Amino acid sequence: MATHSFEINETFDLPRSQVFALFADHQSFGKLLGTPVKRIKESNQADPNGLGSVRKLGIGPIGLEETITSFEPDSLIEYTITSFSLIRNHLGRIRFEETPEGHTRVRYRISFDDIVPFTGKLVRVALEQAIRRGVRQIPKMT
Repeated sequence: MATHSFEINETFDLPRSQVFALFADHQSFGKLLGTPVKRIKESNQADPNGLGSVRKLGIGPIGLEETITSFEPDSLIEYTITSFSLIRNHLGRIRFEETPEGHTRVRYRISFDDIVPFTGKLVRVALEQAIRRGVRQIPKMT
């Protein structure tokens, strides 16, 4: 079993609350990733997409469930895969920071372990490409 990770750092000339909202809302997060995303369990917090909420990525039986494990408005979202998957110990961490210029810096890090030898690199490359492509869409989505 090997551990894989990547980090994407981008800065946007947009308010932090606006950028955070795109990542926090499960539907707009799906648009970022280019895959259908549906909230299947609401958080018991003020934001239905917050701590403890569960989203399903993908269509029908070909999908993953992710559970939000940390949710700090305008600052942090963490999630993990909680359904059967070809990867283990998945952690997605998205941190939102304000720059001195009033812009928003997003630090998006994913780490996981592969189960099937040599598949982790393929999963990492595919995930990273999808997320990078989606993050580039943020200015158009606001």
